[in-house]
Amino acid sequence: MNLAEALRHLDGHINLEATAGAIHGLSLEHIRSVVGVLGDPQDAFKVIHVTGTNGKGSTARMITALLVEHGLSVGTYASPHLQRVNERISWNGEPITDDQLAELVTELARLVPLSGIEPSYFELLTAGALLFFAENAVDVAVVEVGLLGRYDATNVVDADVAVVTNVGQDHTDGKGDWRQAIASEKAGIIKPDSFLVLGERDPQLQSVFLAEGPRDAWTRPTDFDVVSDRPAVGGHMLDVRTPNGTLEDLFLPLHGSHQADNLACAIAAVEAFFDRPLDHDVAQAALGGVTAPGRFEVMGHGPLVLIDGAHNPEGAQAAALTLTEEFDVPGRRVLVVGMLAGRDPVQMLEALDVRRADLVIACTPNSPRAMPAAEVAAVSRALGVMTEQIDDVPTAVTRALAVSTEDDVVLVAGSLYVAGAARAHLLTLGDHH
Repeated sequence: MNLAEALRHLDGHINLEATAGAIHGLSLEHIRSVVGVLGDPQDAFKVIHVTGTNGKGSTARMITALLVEHGLSVGTYASPHLQRVNERISWNGEPITDDQLAELVTELARLVPLSGIEPSYFELLTAGALLFFAENAVDVAVVEVGLLGRYDATNVVDADVAVVTNVGQDHTDGKGDWRQAIASEKAGIIKPDSFLVLGERDPQLQSVFLAEGPRDAWTRPTDFDVVSDRPAVGGHMLDVRTPNGTLEDLFLPLHGSHQADNLACAIAAVEAFFDRPLDHDVAQAALGGVTAPGRFEVMGHGPLVLIDGAHNPEGAQAAALTLTEEFDVPGRRVLVVGMLAGRDPVQMLEALDVRRADLVIACTPNSPRAMPAAEVAAVSRALGVMTEQIDDVPTAVTRALAVSTEDDVVLVAGSLYVAGAARAHLLTLGDHH
């Protein structure tokens, strides 16, 4: 197959991400059958498995950078993608090439039918990633959970280190004791031989994870934490403590104090993996090049243009806080916002501090699960904010730039689908807007 045929083949599989929310089938039998006919590639390398409501992607990128800097061969599996499906499968931080992806899907198309299973899009990609890592003889795979944990297709792996960033409100109706329920699903990635690195601080939730019986565990803030977080030009200067000691004055070129939390989890995970302290210079060399596309990313200046894939209340709140704490904006705030159905638009807009915005442009993400822009616009107006509705994301972004002066800020948020579409559009414009 060529790339176009490979992508068509992938798209022919039911995309549960596009219909998601509900956990499908609650079983790993499908994915086990699929990796079985591929020769169980997940057993060919060590695994650091990462879950959590927010920060999984950024944490996985930091872990990858730290491992690569130590000279290891590292596979990384992430989801969802911002712009291209290739982003989901990386080797040493570089996305799989078009030719490699086409070759991989061709191989899957040949072998997977032998399993007698019709896998979902995510199951197929997950199996493909594991096969790609085995064929490239990686030393370790950093695997980001798609949804929750226990019944996620990625849980066909056995984590050497299981990382939990936090527990928040995502993919839940928010009823009853939803925090315990989510924690219990995420805890499913912890196997008897796993070393648990737990970023969630709530003692009641911590006990849910510890009850899975990992071989060892570090919890925050007891065993590891951010000791000091100082704003620096273009990022943060951090001191991070683990049972092995404190790494001081690490520069992290990302915005948002939540990225400091992610770094603490990443450093703890890599120290747990190596069973020794990290060297400061090696850690700094690794972090110097860390990027987090679509995570509070600066896409332009004059006006300041920021995109953030925040798609739940905690994430939206972190974005609003980062804007206030780390950027001095003399002019107006323009928000371009779109979100998926199932979100509470009032809760999301309030978390984004929408009342401080001078203009909201509501848009519709390019997803079957999109909430119509009209719905977001109606809520925004009801909150007393001047609002426009432009369904198409690139057009909404162009409009935001057109009404902004160089003292203003344009923040694009509400969904990774919106962030991805805005990012692709802004890259075609270059920095000339």
